[in-house]
Amino acid sequence: MLTIALPKGRLMDKALELFQRSGLVQNIDFAESRKLIIEDKEAGFRYILAKPFDVPTYVEYGAADIGVVGKDVLKENARAVYELLDLAIGRCRMIVAVKEGSGLEKVQELGFSAKVASKYPRVTKEFFRSHGIQSEIIELNGSIELAPIVDLADAIVDITETGRTIEENGLKIIGEVFPISARLIANQASYKIHYPELRRIVKSLEEVVSC
Repeated sequence: MLTIALPKGRLMDKALELFQRSGLVQNIDFAESRKLIIEDKEAGFRYILAKPFDVPTYVEYGAADIGVVGKDVLKENARAVYELLDLAIGRCRMIVAVKEGSGLEKVQELGFSAKVASKYPRVTKEFFRSHGIQSEIIELNGSIELAPIVDLADAIVDITETGRTIEENGLKIIGEVFPISARLIANQASYKIHYPELRRIVKSLEEVVSC
């Protein structure tokens, strides 16, 4: 039985819809269960329902053979896993935003020691370093848009789908870090041991994703 780690929340719903369309999930109602581990014996899968940031950890250490995770989490965690497929769901982008009245129009205009708030410290530091900016990273876990408003930070690095929340909070986007979508990842040992089965899963999902 293969173990699949899924991120709880909206991305899990989209991933399950994709799995159902590809025929990988049979007759399991995830919404009706409060269990964190759900077995689909007919299909030969066991699902671990985890927080999004924990999915790559479960996969890297072999608690799960494969998993579904956003590219943002994958880059921030930098876990030793194989990225098998872009599932083309959960599309959004990681951006840099500042206060509307800041006078800044692009990332390069931020000061040499800019204070940047984000829940992605690794990605944020690498991005600003690539632009020659020695940033001070302020790690937050929620309501990142608040940081520039209360002068906690000069800018934020966060994810957005439409940019609407950014605008509604008096901020503007001045740069893009990278586009995001969900990825299918695999444990390195599992990929070798279960190669034929994992390739079958990838092929089934590819047919649905390409439609």
